[in-house]
Amino acid sequence: MNTNFQAQPWACLSPEGVATIGCIPIILQNVINFLIGFAGVVSVLLIVWAGIRFVLSEGDKEKIVNARKTLTYALLGLLVVALAFVLVRFVVNFAEGETFFIR
Repeated sequence: MNTNFQAQPWACLSPEGVATIGCIPIILQNVINFLIGFAGVVSVLLIVWAGIRFVLSEGDKEKIVNARKTLTYALLGLLVVALAFVLVRFVVNFAEGETFFIR
């Protein structure tokens, strides 16, 4: 059963234009997409912040170690966000009965 909510987002509305229980997957997908995007932006900002900390460390070993930790965790966070995006796309495509991973 291919509901294809993205092509027809109004498909979950009643004839009176009121949202029905069929809108829940659309709402969840929108919330998940927002959170993944937000986490990606935060990860990129932390990578920039780590770079700034490297520049401002002035050769201090402790500051360099802290900047390196920030960079490592930010990159790991970005990797987790990317994997979460791939997982969400896979689950959505599977639930919609799609045979292709990426449309």
